[in-house]
Amino acid sequence: MARKVLLTGAGGRIGTMFRAAVAGQYDFVLVDKDRRKITDPAGAKVVEADLADLAVCHKLCAGIDTVVHLAADPSTTADFYASLLDNNIKAVYNIFRAAKDQGCRRVVYASSIQVIEGYPLDVQAKVDAPIKPMNMYAVAKAFGEATAHYFAYAEGLSSIAVRVGAYEGNRAPGTWVADGRTLSAFVSKRDLAQLLQRCIEVEGVQFGIVQAVSDNRFKRMDITETRELVGYAPQDDAFELFKVGIENGPRWLEEYRRGERQAPAD
Repeated sequence: MARKVLLTGAGGRIGTMFRAAVAGQYDFVLVDKDRRKITDPAGAKVVEADLADLAVCHKLCAGIDTVVHLAADPSTTADFYASLLDNNIKAVYNIFRAAKDQGCRRVVYASSIQVIEGYPLDVQAKVDAPIKPMNMYAVAKAFGEATAHYFAYAEGLSSIAVRVGAYEGNRAPGTWVADGRTLSAFVSKRDLAQLLQRCIEVEGVQFGIVQAVSDNRFKRMDITETRELVGYAPQDDAFELFKVGIENGPRWLEEYRRGERQAPAD
């Protein structure tokens, strides 16, 4: 039987992409604050819900195998009291609390590369490096990572946090500016879909933080532990996708570090 997966934020960019990428492989329950965003449910159950309500989360998690929690206010300038507190703090706790209480197998939580944004561009962030958030959105994502750790080790709920990089689907084709930061942080649709699926399927993981960037020639976040923990095998390299070479050697690297390198106009 297919795993029953609760997908929150199912109408968002990543949620929509992931559902299409794994079509037919899971028994989805699709959740969004606005059900109209879920334009192609493909026969899955669709629920409009406010995840800041713990009782609602308990109902959603009943009978679920794995929760993939993508729902959040994605804005790095979101107001704390007006949005982040409910959408990125309370909702996170409620999902973990309900998943544990309802006997779910695992929660896969969408964190963000923003939690390490404070590192210089020429410093590759490793999983065990101290976080360096530069906005309150990132602080809220760090709260989610800490919540995942707590529920994994204090309450026994398998939890994996996914630090999503510069996701391909966040910008329309042709609008990407291929500077050093973007190229090193890039994660393609198919690589992110693969990683999310590996986080659902992998066995024997109590807790982990995995770093979602593609197999870029230079990587903003190290993926060595991500490969080992969940079997991630990214296929794309932003430097190839954006037709950016390194033929100039050290000069190119210096441009990359300063964030000045641009992709060709074509």
